[in-house]
Amino acid sequence: MSNIIIMPLLIPLFTAILLVFFQKQAAVQRWIGGISVLGNIAMSAYIVHQVYLEGILTLNLSGWLAPYGIVFVSDMFAALLVLTTNIVGAACLFFAYRTIGKEKEKYYFYPFFHFLLVGVIGSFLTGDIFNLFVCFEVMLISSYALIVLGGTKRQLRESIKYILINIFSSALFVASVAYLYGTVGTLNLAHLSERVAEAGQGGMLTIISVLFLIVFGLKAGLLLFFWLPGSYSVPATAVTALFGGLLTKVGVYAIVRLFTLVFYHDQGITHVLIGGLAAVTMILGVIGAVAYKDVNRILIYNIIAGIGFIVFGVAIANTSALEGTIFYLIHDMVVKALLFLLGGTLIAVAGTEQLREMGGLIKRYPLLGWLFFVAAMALVGVPPLSGFIGKLLIVRGGLEDGWYWISGIGLASSLLMLYSMMKIFMSAFWGEEKSGVQPKVSVKGLLAPSVCLTVLVIFLGVGAEWVYPYVSMAAEVLAEPQQYIQAVLKE
Repeated sequence: MSNIIIMPLLIPLFTAILLVFFQKQAAVQRWIGGISVLGNIAMSAYIVHQVYLEGILTLNLSGWLAPYGIVFVSDMFAALLVLTTNIVGAACLFFAYRTIGKEKEKYYFYPFFHFLLVGVIGSFLTGDIFNLFVCFEVMLISSYALIVLGGTKRQLRESIKYILINIFSSALFVASVAYLYGTVGTLNLAHLSERVAEAGQGGMLTIISVLFLIVFGLKAGLLLFFWLPGSYSVPATAVTALFGGLLTKVGVYAIVRLFTLVFYHDQGITHVLIGGLAAVTMILGVIGAVAYKDVNRILIYNIIAGIGFIVFGVAIANTSALEGTIFYLIHDMVVKALLFLLGGTLIAVAGTEQLREMGGLIKRYPLLGWLFFVAAMALVGVPPLSGFIGKLLIVRGGLEDGWYWISGIGLASSLLMLYSMMKIFMSAFWGEEKSGVQPKVSVKGLLAPSVCLTVLVIFLGVGAEWVYPYVSMAAEVLAEPQQYIQAVLKE
């Protein structure tokens, strides 16, 4: 049964390889890709169910037992993120069918799309830190190709910044892995947890943990996000939605995993530092969202603020906060992809990104307007939508452990998020329609992926009673690392 946990990785991998041979046959690529993502959603949902029934599933490749061989691990946290990744990926892929254009389809858009999913899913499932680096690189190389697809001057300029910052962070990642291996002699995450506990997390190990925090903070957009607004604003809408929903979340996942499983022994240093970074990120993120007056920039800065709020839950690290972190991370993956799909559609029908040039679109596009409104309310955390439960649990955990000032910053940032999103809604959909504005595309069929994600956003909030047992099971493993260690090392 444990063999099935690698299937969500193998399905997009073989799909990507197969699609390379159909470069000039876009219709065939669409059919193969569509069947692949839908099948992977079903497979991921089945794995979630099996983990719920049987507990943590592990797979030792080639028969080499951990910690010596390559191991894949599917606890409930990883399983839920893999399922969410496939749902978001499917929505972005079906949106791309109508928007990406024939020219970009010829330049291996669909193979790179699926290779990116391979990197994201592999990052969630891997059980050792070196293969986490490998999966990161698969994801990043695919994102390099997707971000420059189209070849505009602005894309090339921003892609240089994006590539350079990721090359730097990857080099620092390798150095951090080398230091860690030299200190404790293993790279398996479960074995690392034991070795760090035996050695005591002080001195050198604390410095190494901070290095990893810098690496994953760069990739997640935690504080050092100067590269993100420009880079995420240049690709096609489907690619931006995929990046906004998934890429930064892989960095967040790595922070959650390492600082609940490996580096959790000296919280007086590491977790206080994480809390401070989270607070500053929330503040700077919402300042950017409030200050800008173009749709993409507002949405991108809301990504940054959301990252800060999620990581705040890691700093608190009690059961309530960890449950909230998982719930809000899943919500954020879905709602950010949804908002970028809706934002891209809004820009297409308005013919501009600038809010001052929009107005009155609710008359012609009522469904688009109300979908955007629901997504905005979910982002902010208005009950009973998906963002409310995660924010409530994180803030409650913060208040329980005395993180009063950062909890206050989190609540204040939510109000400013609301202001920034209502600025888009009121400017774009209300008031007088600007004369002479002609839509670049028809929204017929374009909103179907957004409708599906909106339904999921509503379900995650209204149906929280059904979702909570899975989230609680995931948080239990994060709060009690010994469960993960026993499952992997078979102790």
